[in-house]
Amino acid sequence: MDEMKQIFECQRCGYCCQGKTTVSLDENDRRRMVEALGLSEDEVREKYWRVTGNVTQMKTVDNHCVFYDNGCTVHGGRPWRCAQWPLHPSLLTDENNFITIKQSCPGMNQHISYEEFCRILRPIMEAQGIIHC
Repeated sequence: MDEMKQIFECQRCGYCCQGKTTVSLDENDRRRMVEALGLSEDEVREKYWRVTGNVTQMKTVDNHCVFYDNGCTVHGGRPWRCAQWPLHPSLLTDENNFITIKQSCPGMNQHISYEEFCRILRPIMEAQGIIHC
């Protein structure tokens, strides 16, 4: 998608993979991850997931997602929230979110204005059904 590269191209730096917690996994995320890893769900749960009540997240190691090792080692089976990041719909409604993420993510086009960013991202998100206008 050429339009996407005008605003963002992942550098696989791992900045967004840092923290003491990771994103929650929905049923589709868990299924995709199990398939991508080629292991049983029980094996994946034991080795890679932290389950607390009804919430399943990926484990962390040294304040990074368990799958981060100079890039995402489960990239094809990553959670939808990881695949979406940093192009979250809130960027279209809050310029401060755009500024904060642009400052912290080297994959964001550092030379694009907020208006141009929104002009490019809005139709991409509409086409993907992420937002509805």
